[in-house]
Order: sequence, then C-alpha cells, then structure tokens
Amino acid sequence: MAEPWIPDVLGAPFEQRTLPLGDDAEGEVVATLVRSLPSLGQRMLAPLADVDVLYVHGWSDYFFQAGLARAWNDLGARFYALDLRKYGRSLRDGQTPGYVDSLDAYDDDIAAALEAMGHAGAERSRRLVLLGHSTGGLTLTLWAARHPGVAAALILNSPWLELQTGAVARQAIAPLLRAHARVAPLSAPPAIELSTYARAQREIGSLPAAEGRERWRPSEAFAIHPGWLNAVLAGHQQIGAGVDVGCPALVLLSARSMPPFRWVDGLTRSDSVLTVDDIARAATRIGSLVTIARIEDAIHDVFLSWPQPRADAHRVMRAWSTATLRGPRLARPRAVAATAS
Repeated sequence: MAEPWIPDVLGAPFEQRTLPLGDDAEGEVVATLVRSLPSLGQRMLAPLADVDVLYVHGWSDYFFQAGLARAWNDLGARFYALDLRKYGRSLRDGQTPGYVDSLDAYDDDIAAALEAMGHAGAERSRRLVLLGHSTGGLTLTLWAARHPGVAAALILNSPWLELQTGAVARQAIAPLLRAHARVAPLSAPPAIELSTYARAQREIGSLPAAEGRERWRPSEAFAIHPGWLNAVLAGHQQIGAGVDVGCPALVLLSARSMPPFRWVDGLTRSDSVLTVDDIARAATRIGSLVTIARIEDAIHDVFLSWPQPRADAHRVMRAWSTATLRGPRLARPRAVAATAS
C-alpha cells in the first residue's frame, strides 16, 4: 500500500508519496511521486484544467525543476513527477544507483504513479500528458508505444533516442555489450567524464541548493554498468525500428551539440550530452504526428538553460500544449491497469 502524501524536500506546495514496488536482490524497491497542484485561481478559466502531467527525469538525476511545475500549474494542470526506482528520493542504502536490466521494469513504477494520480481502473475524464527528459524521454516513449491511447500528448526534453555514436556504431557495439551484460551485468564500468555538463549548469546558475542531496545527482554521474547500458541500447534498437506512441508528440532539443571533453564557454549554450541531429532524426520514428523544436542556446536539459533559451522552451511548450490539447481529442484516453507489486 502506498504511503500518505507528506511535505517534499522542495518545500510548499510540493508533496511526495512513496510507492512500494516489492523487493529485488538489493532489498526494498520503491518509486516516489511528487506533486504540485494548481491553486483555485490558477484553475479558473485555465486552458488545461482537466490535464494531469507526469514527468520522468533522466539518468543520474531526480525531479527538482520547480519552475517547470509552476508553468503547468499556471495553465491549470496538475503536475506530478516520478523519481524512478533507485533514483533520487527512491534510492535506498545498498542499491546500485539507477540500475535496471530492462527499461520495461519501469512499467511497474509508472503504473503505481498513475494509480496514485487516479488514472487506473475505470476510464477517467482527465487527460494525461507525459513529459520526459533524456533517458526518461526514452522510457516514456517506449511506454507510450506499449500503452497506446493512454496519453493525450507526449513531450520530450532532449530524449535519449539514439546512442551518441550513431546507429551504425550502436549496431556494431550491441552484440558485444549484450554478451558482456549476460556474463557480468554489474561489472566495473569504464570511467566516463561528464562533469563539464554539471559545470555548465553551475555557470548558468540553474541548479538549486541541494545540501544532503549530492548522492542523488553527483557531478560525475552514476556509474554506467553493462547491464543498464544494454537495456538502453535495446530501447534504441526499438526506436530505430520505429514505434508509434499513439498521440501527438513534441520534441525539444538544443540547436547544436558540443563535445564535453574540455571546458569551453560554448558548453553553456549547447547540448554536451547527446548528438542532437541524430536525436532529431530518431524522433521522426516515434509516431505519425511529431513536432521537433530546436531551441537556440539551450543545454541538454532545455529547462535549465540560460534565461532566454529557457523562456523560449517554455513558450514553445505552452503554445504547442494549449493548441494540441484545446483542440478535438484524437482518441479518448483510456486507463491503464495498475501492475505494481
């Protein structure tokens, strides 16, 4: 049984609720749902007062983007964010941070979140918008394709839809990685330098004070194990073959990428994590109605960019969402059965 709503670490109006998911080899597994509900004033005459948003974070991350929640509340929508198992608020002592060996494992996390939001069981009158960043964008894209008709819209913030080395290299690497993952899924990972992205966020000033939360979002990022990377590449393979998310999709990307191997100021105005041109191409394979928006001077998380590109990203998201969700419904949203342990 899920625990009650309690105050969240972000402070009012945010609340959190722990969602039990059973046990695995490392012990108790939980997800954590965070919510911010619109005020009565925000709901009155709001264009999206019948909308619930579910946000899923990226790799080595957790939800802390209060401004993103406020933007949706200002439109009248109820905002929810999910810290997946072994991330952020859901990370327990003795667990391998962020580790799963299949992205399908998150079906239980998402089902538990939707049940807590009131989207399980009988058909609901409220519409669901899925919003995912980076690996969370990949996870939600695959989930939506497996659950067509549940979401009214999908919004992806720099989704990790393709390996940084491109499809050809991915196809060459995948068999070797698959074999390694079968034999030693948690073996010692290679050292990967990602601290320049954290520095870019610090230079911009987009990170909140997070005393005591360094373990949730380390500057060097979580260790990347073969079993987890194999799960991600399996997701990339599905995207490469083509999927259908069953709803309109908006993909927000930086205008350009830049290698992260040495510090230059341009890293504060580009995506230093993904190859955005490859992501834009991959995005054309996720459905029949996909809008791709390239945000000038944005970083990997477009909503953590400098004020101007951040405002541009919010403006595009707001205009697209109100136009898409105010119009005729393409299909009646249906409920998804709760499958969480």
